[in-house]
Amino acid sequence: MTSLHQEAPTDTATTVPGPPLPRLGGRWTARVARSEGADLDLVHGWMHSPHIEAFWHQAWPVERWEEEISGHLAGDAILPVLVDLDGDPFAYIEVYRVARDRLADYYPYWPRDLGLHIAIGEQSRTGRGLGRELLRALVDGLLSADPSCRRVVAEPDLTNEPSLRAFAAAGFHEVARIELPEKKASLMFHPREERDLAL
Repeated sequence: MTSLHQEAPTDTATTVPGPPLPRLGGRWTARVARSEGADLDLVHGWMHSPHIEAFWHQAWPVERWEEEISGHLAGDAILPVLVDLDGDPFAYIEVYRVARDRLADYYPYWPRDLGLHIAIGEQSRTGRGLGRELLRALVDGLLSADPSCRRVVAEPDLTNEPSLRAFAAAGFHEVARIELPEKKASLMFHPREERDLAL
């Protein structure tokens, strides 16, 4: 399936605020990533890790990552976020507003839908259940930060089985399979309520 797009609801993308910072608690903390200094070095280094590069395909020079994060910060489509676990850097997250993303061409989105990209920085911290724990916290934190958002969306690569398992374990449901330019993906929803699963 390549596209499920229909006419979007009457509330247009221009009237919707940019993606919010998720409200995390407990062991998790989130902050907006900076496009310089230690934040830039951290994201740049992580993106060259084989377990991330295999699916993000963004092992770019540091200058391009500076431009990427700066561009996100200047816009209202994607919020670059760094998440710490017990005070230590754990993951790079991109929270995006679907209405301003290419994914809007692939399903009948609602204007307040939020999407997630996630990269766990150190491979040694994968496969331990921490990814699904973080995803649950992120969903709760995003739905809390935007009470008008009815669902959080993801589009993991169909070949990335650990990611698919983590999203499913965190309460995401596959609603379709879509073909993006660089991957075949599972379109997954985490609804605020069960009725919000419907396309």
